[in-house]
Amino acid sequence: MNNKNEVGKCDEKMNMKLKYKYKSKTTSKIWFESTWFPRKETLIHVDDLMKTGRIIDIEIIDEMENAWTRKEFIKLNEELDKEPQNIVVYFDGGFDLESGLAGVGIVVYYDKGDESFRIRQNELLEGIENNNEAEYAALHNALRLLEEIGVKNSPCTIKGDSQVVLKQLDGEWPCFEDGLNSWLDRIESKIKELGLKTKLVSINRKENKEADKLANQALQGMKVQSHKRIE
Repeated sequence: MNNKNEVGKCDEKMNMKLKYKYKSKTTSKIWFESTWFPRKETLIHVDDLMKTGRIIDIEIIDEMENAWTRKEFIKLNEELDKEPQNIVVYFDGGFDLESGLAGVGIVVYYDKGDESFRIRQNELLEGIENNNEAEYAALHNALRLLEEIGVKNSPCTIKGDSQVVLKQLDGEWPCFEDGLNSWLDRIESKIKELGLKTKLVSINRKENKEADKLANQALQGMKVQSHKRIE
């Protein structure tokens, strides 16, 4: 499948930056900080800087603001290759007033080592009262899915077409409904529990068509659960 969503997953790479002390030709020792760059380039940049012979100290900093030495980073790099990274989540929820049922759709893209994966999953839910609650339930289920595949202490991009969920979660809009507040609390608690650094991105329905289709299929009684490597 070569749609826009699948190609777009590669835009969310885990990034690092360098902070290093430079010995100038004067007596001054000056600290510099780099811009962000992909994790896979880290050792190339570190080793190039060290070859100058003017670097006294160097720190490798990840997006969670953790700092590492070169030796520590090599070990970290090996561990990260075993864990899901570069995570992008798409979520969508739909509510059928006649049946009183909700359908939720979730698509997760992630990398592990040098391989890329996609999960597509939906579910039919009872006890949901409206479409906004269905959207919240979809995001909560997506976070539970991240927990199942071992995501922890990592940046995560969350994309959806629900302005209500994204803006209330971001604190931009207040949430006055008790039912939605309960979902909001559960979602914030799960994000904290997993140690996620979330980036919330509002997209239109066309960009969210995979998750939207899954939610509709759930309402039609079509169960989808797919986890595959992307070629």
